[in-house]
Amino acid sequence: MPESPSSSPLPRESAATIYSEKLWPSWWVWIVVVGIAGACILVLAPISIAAGYTGAVLVFLVLCGILIATTPAVVVTPRELRAGRAVLPREFVASAEAFTGDEATAERGTRLDGRAYLCMRGWISAVVRVELDDPEDPTPYWLVSTRRPAKLVEALGAQG
Repeated sequence: MPESPSSSPLPRESAATIYSEKLWPSWWVWIVVVGIAGACILVLAPISIAAGYTGAVLVFLVLCGILIATTPAVVVTPRELRAGRAVLPREFVASAEAFTGDEATAERGTRLDGRAYLCMRGWISAVVRVELDDPEDPTPYWLVSTRRPAKLVEALGAQG
């Protein structure tokens, strides 16, 4: 018997997506990856040049794979907010506020509540704080990295 589309356990990208962003590493992170891979040549060159180049290629591929595999997505649909692997029904979103510059640094540092859910990447400075309205959940808010904070706040305010 064929499986109905609604019974599939895998998340699907909906046509009703209001906002979507992948938190890809910045350009300078890729430069660091190339530098680390290049350092493998120096480390393994005393064994043999072939080992150095082989090690560099392997390290480069592994680091690229890790960065790509761990890149989270931030998606807003009419029903939910997804940040990485976490899903928050929109009914529990009380408000959202964008922070950039020194304010974003304070949100990630001195003003951070240890109970908050974090979906942050160090190479993205802006964050959006999503206040929760769920008396059953001890998490006071989500703090989400984004390159487009105003658009994410706007999407969370939209009723879809």
